[in-house]
Amino acid sequence: MTEDARARRDPGELYESPAPLATDQRSLDDRDEPSRTDTLTAQLCTLVGGPVGDHALIGRVRFWTPLRVMFVFALLFLALGWFGKAGCIQQTRDADGLLGLDWNNGRQYVAMCYSDTVPLYGAEHLNEGAFPYKKQWFDVDGDGRPQARYMEYPVLSGLYQYGAMGIAKAWKASPLPGGLEVVIYFNVVAVGLAMAWLVTVWASAQLAGRRVWDAALIALSPLVAVHAFTNFDALATAFAAGGLLAWARRKPVLAGILLGLGGAAKLYPLLLLGPILILCLRTARFGEDRWTFGRTGPLRSFGMTAGAAALTWLAVNAPIAILYPNGWWEFFRLNTERHADPDSIYNVITSFTGWTGFDGPLTTGQTPSMLNLVSLLLFLAACAGIGWIGLTAARRPRLAQLAFLVVAAFLLTNKVWSPQYSLWLVPLAVLALPQRRILLAWMTIDALVWVPRMYYYLGTDRKGVPEQWFTGTVVLRDIAVIALCVLVIRQIYRPAEDVVRRDGQDDPSGGVLDHAPDPEQPWLPAVLRPRTRATAGT
Repeated sequence: MTEDARARRDPGELYESPAPLATDQRSLDDRDEPSRTDTLTAQLCTLVGGPVGDHALIGRVRFWTPLRVMFVFALLFLALGWFGKAGCIQQTRDADGLLGLDWNNGRQYVAMCYSDTVPLYGAEHLNEGAFPYKKQWFDVDGDGRPQARYMEYPVLSGLYQYGAMGIAKAWKASPLPGGLEVVIYFNVVAVGLAMAWLVTVWASAQLAGRRVWDAALIALSPLVAVHAFTNFDALATAFAAGGLLAWARRKPVLAGILLGLGGAAKLYPLLLLGPILILCLRTARFGEDRWTFGRTGPLRSFGMTAGAAALTWLAVNAPIAILYPNGWWEFFRLNTERHADPDSIYNVITSFTGWTGFDGPLTTGQTPSMLNLVSLLLFLAACAGIGWIGLTAARRPRLAQLAFLVVAAFLLTNKVWSPQYSLWLVPLAVLALPQRRILLAWMTIDALVWVPRMYYYLGTDRKGVPEQWFTGTVVLRDIAVIALCVLVIRQIYRPAEDVVRRDGQDDPSGGVLDHAPDPEQPWLPAVLRPRTRATAGT
């Protein structure tokens, strides 16, 4: 039928199907259809046939399910990430004919392929087959004095590196095709990190509820193409997303175990316990002079999650702490003594103003005590503000919203924002604020910070860029993250603007909080009580 004929046809006229209808006509009509509800997706889908049909049976495709499509997206962007780092594992021969990595003339910066995993293989003495936290070596500090050093990563990340080293050495010793041991090591690490990011995509898709396609932006994030293999942070995102999924499925002990494992890889997954606590306090009831926990009450569930997280973290860390206390403490020592990172707001201020910092000029090894204190107090103040928002909003916020705000506050106030830390925000931002254009704009800005960062490290003497070119893009990234926080807070106080709740859901990742009663909490001080819906407007 031509377009003109379609336009002239009688709306009440019946048409015969060109083929027999399926016997089973069940359809997941409740699933969000981004080709019809999102303008960006609607424009892009014209490349593959246009939006889904009016009478399509949703969720009936046998193989190309949304999750499998997103896995393909993720693998494509992970492949881009690997190719982006491949320039740093190319081999060459030196003047003596020895085979080595081609990092000549700052290649790792010019090609923008730098990855911590490559230099750490030798710097952490993994190439010697040494066990992390046991192996000790000496570096010279700023005053020319030798200083004992150990593995600088949390226990689970260190053990992951040790396991990857073991596989690399076994591969090198086998008759399989190979190359430099560090190259094999990088590829082994990359395979594991890619699998961890696929877990992140899978868990986030489950957490999205009826908006399963929101997780496609996690798979297609520009930050994945740039930073998936910059460091080991994909391990933590997998545990964090898995922990949130376990909480959403009302398995508090499993949630605690996964968050505890995440905290043993990178500490940030443990920050997610804070939002869970706030929302459980918001939902719990107080009466008859006691907390009414109940078998599946929110506070009881939180206690089980927090307890399991603490015990898991201890179970992973205690053996290393007991056997190799100095090696175990190295991560905490270095984070205490570390100065403001180039990506931190404190260094940005120094870059543009010449400010010497809260502690004044410091030499290598000197602890920035005031900086540590100020960054901690700023983060605690931000957490207090987020807690106040969680308690006073007329309608209980979604868990993903508060989780994103806490992690974003940590990064904005912390003295260290390594570039790969932005991966922490990707799943939380997509779940908290599923606005594709806005998120894609932030992710692109954040990913592009890598370019001036690399050329700043190259140095102006080798045709690099001045520091302010780099710190200027850091300012843009911070503004973008702050803007996301403002939008999330706005939607917390105006839930009618939240597309998740506008579609009829309450809190897909909330677990025991999802569709739970939202009492007024008269036991709280007036300043901490939820505002009435009449004054807030829903």
